[in-house]
Amino acid sequence: MFPPMDAQNASPIAVDRLVKRYKGVAAVDGISFRLTPGSVTGLLGGNGAGKTTTIAMIMGLVTPTSGGVTVLGAEMPRQRYRVLHRMNFESPYVDVPMRLTVRQNLSVFAQLYAVADIDERIDRLAADLDLTEFLDRPTGKLSAGQKTRVSLAKALLNKPEVLLLDEPTASLDPDTADWVRSRLERYRAEESATILLASHNMAEVERLCERVIIMKKGRIEDDDKPDLLLSRYGRETLEEVFLDVARGRRQSEAAQ
Repeated sequence: MFPPMDAQNASPIAVDRLVKRYKGVAAVDGISFRLTPGSVTGLLGGNGAGKTTTIAMIMGLVTPTSGGVTVLGAEMPRQRYRVLHRMNFESPYVDVPMRLTVRQNLSVFAQLYAVADIDERIDRLAADLDLTEFLDRPTGKLSAGQKTRVSLAKALLNKPEVLLLDEPTASLDPDTADWVRSRLERYRAEESATILLASHNMAEVERLCERVIIMKKGRIEDDDKPDLLLSRYGRETLEEVFLDVARGRRQSEAAQ
């Protein structure tokens, strides 16, 4: 396990020899990594690579079979209540109650997150995310792009220091997706937040991430800066690198 660190100097996310088995099958098989404060890291891999299970263990929702995870110095899941108010999660695949209005949904989650000055925080986020005109509309009546902005507003209610994102722009048109990415970039810059991004959109990863971790069959296959990955595999895009890893091409073969 990682040596203990005081909370002030702790890595935002530290994963140490993490394993999760389901009925003898390793969904995550001994991975380790640390994130630096204020960084944006991409977590890549095909379906079944172990990304979602890894994120669930980082959030403290799934207990590891062995190994460990700390978030801002707190051991997950045992100490997760020490840091839940300092982290959050966003995914378009996780719906909020559709019958509630946007304002009602945000108010409920703000209370759960113990947000101070709830009305002021909701109004500020609504203005930042272009949601003001939809605040009193039932969430189920919104478009996919509008729902994504609501989901992002929910994730930013408590001004998280650690933000976990799972396909944040899935199914969005290019203009809306670009808009969401710009807001994420601005939030990271303003709040010095640490972001872990799981995405299949390689253009998104190239734009947002300064580090990329690639998983396959529960293990980390590669981990480096995007430009160094491109150079090592002799490729021009991360999508090509992703395909090389997914199809089992070794770096030397990919570069030829």
